[in-house]
Amino acid sequence: MADDLKIYTYPDPILRAKAEPIVNIDGGTQSLINGMGERMYKAPGIGLAAPQVGLSKRLIVYDLSPKNGAKNLSVLINPEIVLAEGDVVYEEACLSVIDFSAEVKRRAKVKVRGVDRDGNPLDIEAEGLLAICLQHEIDHLNGVLFIDHISPLKRTLYNKKLKKMMKKPS
Repeated sequence: MADDLKIYTYPDPILRAKAEPIVNIDGGTQSLINGMGERMYKAPGIGLAAPQVGLSKRLIVYDLSPKNGAKNLSVLINPEIVLAEGDVVYEEACLSVIDFSAEVKRRAKVKVRGVDRDGNPLDIEAEGLLAICLQHEIDHLNGVLFIDHISPLKRTLYNKKLKKMMKKPS
């Protein structure tokens, strides 16, 4: 299924839409989770949100395991940040924002609530890379990209660079 899942890139409008909650975790949802996991590993990335593959659903997958270690796919359905504290700056990139990374200020610690792929409630208390990843992916569910957290000047420079890249023949 990973081969049929295309990663949509900025400025595609799907990335700006607020994703819809998942009400039934059915076979289609399980298939989507598996496909998103495969697509994320193939990219390669550490996280992927459903809007990034063109689906307006509140679903994220992530795996912070070392690249050469065993895979440990984590799934969060309808995640929301319920507590956040402190600040941290971290260099971020995104599968949907091609050829760009920047330092982003995020919350240092977060508590995220959602359900797993079987519908079981989950509360995750995170800091470090996991906190950054969860905030980044949940932003996608709200139509927010990491470039929205950088200065207007850096964003303008990236947009100019992107326009030049899009004009070049492949």
